Amino acid sequence: MVKKTKMFENEVNNVKQLASSYKESTQQIWLAGLGAFAKAQEEGTKAFNSLVKEGKQLQEKTQSVAQEQLAGVSSKVAAMKEEWMSKAGGQIGKLEGIFEERVAKALKVMGVPTSKDVADLHKKLDAVLAAVTQKKTAAPKAAAKAPVSKASVAKKVAAKTAKK
Repeated sequence: MVKKTKMFENEVNNVKQLASSYKESTQQIWLAGLGAFAKAQEEGTKAFNSLVKEGKQLQEKTQSVAQEQLAGVSSKVAAMKEEWMSKAGGQIGKLEGIFEERVAKALKVMGVPTSKDVADLHKKLDAVLAAVTQKKTAAPKAAAKAPVSKASVAKKVAAKTAKK
């Protein structure tokens, strides 16, 4: 029995040593984990801040490149617009000319006078009106200036009375 008790005591001591060893190992693992967590937290904050800084720099570079690309595209589009507008303007001018020619031909066939014909007619009418007005104002002045003699008045009166 003494042997069994000693064996039992030896086993209990072995278990206690083993438990103590496990406890110590577990404690060390726990502490190592806490240390790793603290280190990761410290390094993580530094890494996070570093990533934020790099992200800002990358964003600024990306925005500047995008603005440069946009400016380039805008200038190309403006140049293309000008080219298309000039080509379209030329085509529109040709179409307008063709349209005007055809309308003028149709009006001529119908006998409608052109604006030049009407303008020439206005000039001629103005000249005729000026001549008529000039003659009207000149005739009374000429009659007023001619001396009236008694003999001519008497002839006119005699002619009028003879007709009655």
